[in-house]
Parts: sequence; C-alpha cells; structure tokens
Amino acid sequence: MSVRVTEEVVRWGLRFCSRRSPAQQRSFLLTTSIKDRSFPSQQFAHIWGTRQSQTCPDRSPVSSVRFYSQGGIHSQDLEEKEHLSSLPAEIQSDETQRRLLFSDHLQHCGSPSDVLDLTSQYSPTVRQVSNCLTHMWSTTKKMSDEQRRYELQLMFEHPAFDKLLQKAMKRVGHMRNEDLAYSLLGMVKLGVPQGSRVVQTFLRTCQENLNDFDEKGLSILASCLEHMEGNANVGALKEGMRLVVEARLPGIKNVMALQTMMRLLGKDAPLDLKRKLEGKALSMTDQFSLPNTQYMISTMATMGFYSKPLLDVCSKTIKENLHGIPFNRLYTVLQSCRELHYRDFDLLTSISEYIASIIDIWTKKQVVLFLSVFENLAFCPAALMEAFAKKVIANPDALTLKDLLCVLKVYSSLNYDLQHQRQQFLESLSRALDSYLSKMSGFELLKAVYHLCLLGHFPSAPLEQLLQSSTLEKFNSTAPRFLPNQERMFQTVNLCLGLERPPLPQPVTVPPSVLGDPVPSSPPVNPWLSQGLRGVLGDEADSMLQEMVVEENFYLIDAVITKPLPNQTSVTEAGSGAGDERPPAESSHRIAVICTPHSGFCYGTSNPRGPLAVKIRHLKILGYNPVLVTEQELQSEEKRTDFLRGRIFPEHLSSDTQPKGVQRES
Repeated sequence: MSVRVTEEVVRWGLRFCSRRSPAQQRSFLLTTSIKDRSFPSQQFAHIWGTRQSQTCPDRSPVSSVRFYSQGGIHSQDLEEKEHLSSLPAEIQSDETQRRLLFSDHLQHCGSPSDVLDLTSQYSPTVRQVSNCLTHMWSTTKKMSDEQRRYELQLMFEHPAFDKLLQKAMKRVGHMRNEDLAYSLLGMVKLGVPQGSRVVQTFLRTCQENLNDFDEKGLSILASCLEHMEGNANVGALKEGMRLVVEARLPGIKNVMALQTMMRLLGKDAPLDLKRKLEGKALSMTDQFSLPNTQYMISTMATMGFYSKPLLDVCSKTIKENLHGIPFNRLYTVLQSCRELHYRDFDLLTSISEYIASIIDIWTKKQVVLFLSVFENLAFCPAALMEAFAKKVIANPDALTLKDLLCVLKVYSSLNYDLQHQRQQFLESLSRALDSYLSKMSGFELLKAVYHLCLLGHFPSAPLEQLLQSSTLEKFNSTAPRFLPNQERMFQTVNLCLGLERPPLPQPVTVPPSVLGDPVPSSPPVNPWLSQGLRGVLGDEADSMLQEMVVEENFYLIDAVITKPLPNQTSVTEAGSGAGDERPPAESSHRIAVICTPHSGFCYGTSNPRGPLAVKIRHLKILGYNPVLVTEQELQSEEKRTDFLRGRIFPEHLSSDTQPKGVQRES
C-alpha cells in the first residue's frame, strides 16, 4: 500500500468528519468498526491495507496475515530531522526548546484531562502524540477505581481527545514502531473501543510493520494484545506474531521479552512451539533474576503449559530468596502452581514457614488469602495454621464474615490437629460466628455449620438458627430444589448429629425435606482391590468379604471384611489348619477397606482431608476399623496381596520371622 493512497483516504475520512457535528465526529472515530460501510468499498479496503480479491488474487480477505517492511517511510525521526534542517537556525532552536518545554509540561500532568489541556495549548509532534497517550494511561494507574472512572469520563467528554485521536490516526504511518505499539497500548488501556476505526487502523499498521518490530516493540505489542478481545485484525496480528516469534526465537536475548511473547501466544500455541519456547527458556535460566522466576511460573500458567524442569528451576530460586518476595508476587506464584497442578513439597513448606515467621507484618486479609490458596493446593501449611490460630484466639472479633467462612473452610478441609489449642480456637470461631448470625444468608449459615461439623464442633446457636423453619423456607424461596452440594451438606450435618450426639441445650433435627436422596451412587467394584483381597482371604473370601457396602444410606465402603468369631479358625493360618482362636476383642471388629484417591489426603502426607476424616470418624462409631488404600498402591500385581495383608492384618507381619508353614500361600 502506498503512503500517498493511504493519506488521501485518511484525508477523505477527516473531511467526512469535518462536515459532521462534534458528537457525530466522536461517533465516527470511536464506534465505526472494521465492518462499517461508510467508505466506498475500494477506499475502505485501502484504508485497512487490504485489497479486493480481484486486484490481488493471491491474497486473502481481511483476516489474512500480511507483513512487509515500510521502515523508511515510517521513520518519524527522519521526517522531523528533514523538517528541522530546512528551517533557519534560530527557528530550529526555538522548535527544539518548544518540544523540550512540551515534554517538561507533560511530566507534570496528573490526569488525562491535564494532558488534553496541554495538547490544546501546544500542537504535539508525532512522537509526542504517542507520549501523550502513554502518559494519560500511566496517570490513571495510580488512581482509585472510582477516581479512575470519573477521570476517564472527563477524558471522553474533553473536546481535545477527539483531536488527539484524529492526529494519531492521520500520522500513524509516520510513527516509529515502538511509538506505534505504545500508542495502541495506551488507547486500549484508556478504554477506547477496540472496534473503533482508530484502534483498528493501528492494528492494521502494526500488521504491515511487524517484520520491523524489535524485541522491545514486540514485547509491548504482546502486552497490548493480551488484553484485547478477539476480532479479525487482532487474530491476524496474533498469528503474525506467532510466526515472527517462532522465526526469531533463537535470537531472543531478553528474558522479559521472551516471557511477554509466551504470554501472548497463550494456550492456543501449538505444542511444538511451546516445546521450543521451553527449550529457549531453559537455555536462559542463568539469566533469570528473582522476578523472572516468579513471572515465569505465572507465564506457564497463562500458557497452560506444564514444564517440570522449568518449574523446578524457578522453585529452587524462590526457596532461596523468599525474604525478597512481596505479597502480590508470592500469592501469584501459589495461584499459578494451583493452575498448573504443580506442587513442590519443599517449596510449599518453606513458604508456609516464612509467612508464619513474620505473620505480624502481614495483614489479616493477606494471611487469609494465603490459607485459601494453600487449601486449593490440598497442602496443609502446618506452621502457618498454628501461628494464625493463635492470632484468632487472641482477637476473634477481627475476622470479617468473609474471613470467618474462609477460615472455617480451610481448617475443616485440611483437618489440621491443633492439639491443645483446638478447643480454644473452635470456641473463638463460634463466638465470632454468633456475632454475624443476624447478617448471614441461609447458604452462608449452612456452610458455616457444615464446616464446624467436619471439625467435630457443634455450637448450639448457629445450629438452631439453621434448622429453624424460617431459615429453611429461605432456601426453598431462592431455589425450588436444593443444589446437590447443599443436600450433601445437610446430609453430613444430619449424620454428625445422629451419630456423634453432641450435648445441646435442646435437641435439633434436620427435616427430611432438605436431605434429598441420600443413597450414594454405586460405582463398579474396583478389580484391583477385589483381586488383592481375595488373594489375602483365599477360600474364606466368599464368607468374609462384602463389596460396595453402603452405611447409613450415605457412606460407600469398597469392601468390608468380617473377622472370624472366637470359635473360628484364623483365616491367615495354613490350610492344614492350626486351630488357634483369636481374642474376642480383636475378632469383634469389622474392617472397612476404603480405596481413596490421593486428593483425599493432604498433599505429601497420609493425613485425610475433611470429608474423608469425617467418614473415618463415623465408621469407627459404627464399629468398623477403617483401612485406607490408594489405587497407586494397588497397581503392582506382584506386591498387591502382600501389601493388603500387611495393611489389613498388621498383627501377622511378625509371621515373616516364623516358618513359612504358618502363613497362607498367596
């Protein structure tokens, strides 16, 4: 596309605007999208840098990708130098001073309106147009949300804003690539409609100049596109950047530029390109600063790409430099680990201990956020939970309702044993909860009572309020049918009250109307567990083994083994039949074998999480001896039977030292 043709069409557009009222001009500049038909079709095609298919049959329509160099034409520095060199020396000096004066005034502007007032007094150069848009955006970053909304409203109503955008669009072809990217970023951040003609013109120009963008320009452009909605030009530019990044990958030297481009490519990048980016990042690990390591983890989360070697490198650096990481970055690291399903036990433990060691300098809100993200990772931050419990005991009234609900969820889910502090901690939480009862919604109250029941604590006030008919009617009024998770919460509360029988001032019961259908689904028998148990029990399997047993219409048990009565022969003795009888106390218990996923335990430990811990507690009340196994422990066919025998009948482990004849062949 020639510059002459482009400028003619732009001038046509500006003349078109000049014949309209100011309001119509604003509408033309800010709301006319790429599909608008205000231009005649051929002129419209020229202003967007496209051609009709008949004039260039080898080119696709608007959505196609085109890149070609116009570096000489777009050199704003060259244009300004030529302009200045043609002026007398005195005028050149005045012009230089004027530009310096403009730049000095710009730095003192504290809002977008201040910048626009300045552009009304001084006509900015092409470079200064970009500086103005960037400075307008930077001033809003320091404002509160309310002040920012007010200032942006003033900006859009300011008459100089339209003139600034007109000038930007008119001279877009003369901007340096870096200024082009900064201008586009500034407009997007300021809220200029992304479908507007001015934004789409900048996007199209970026497409045309993409081959001439250096690392910094590409990085700025990537930051901009990361926040833009998808359309034809955005999609084309992203695809173009993917091709450019892939071609230039071996030559990228800046870690931050690499990370920004990785974020731009995002989850849609092909796997082979992600692998190339991983290799490039690993080759630059010796250049990683502490911020680089933190940003790399969040970048991988943005890409949806799990690279254990890269994550391990970053984790090692973070562990060694925890004292230099502020809250926001540390919290982002933990969130990104959760998104990537990456858990390094040493890293998480170190972070927990670090936060606990300086818990007094963190705000309550920050500590609660840390606890929440640890819970999402299924990791029990023992040091932090111990330290925070002390603070809650000292001042429970400092917890807001939102904090309180989060703390109840975390401590019940992670099932952390506070030992001697447990009762004080739970009573402190109950007192704080009582102060919010009048303000809580029905669902908030249900969640609070549910989590307290998981913890084995039954304060009367919230229980009584939850089970009042007036509270239960609120559930019915908001949702005709209870959601499955609400039904399950009520069922758990009902079981806790029925089995644990807490001493309450007055008895409370959960009405059947809120319990729904408590019968759990019946999944198929686990073949690995069934095969292993039958190998342990041998000929007695049919009489001693029950599979997929349901207790209390709620708890599903994978297998129940009933031990022999006192007058029966031990099943683990040789078939030739030594007839030693087992003690009645040992024989009277049923063994509940529960196959549970690793997610049922706190990460890196054998400590069961909340729902599983309650299930174990209740099965013990019902007379079972619960035994937990995981599918991973059952995978080895050779070791499966011996493993189950040792887990279910640990008293026979000593038989390994006895003659082989006293133990049943597997």
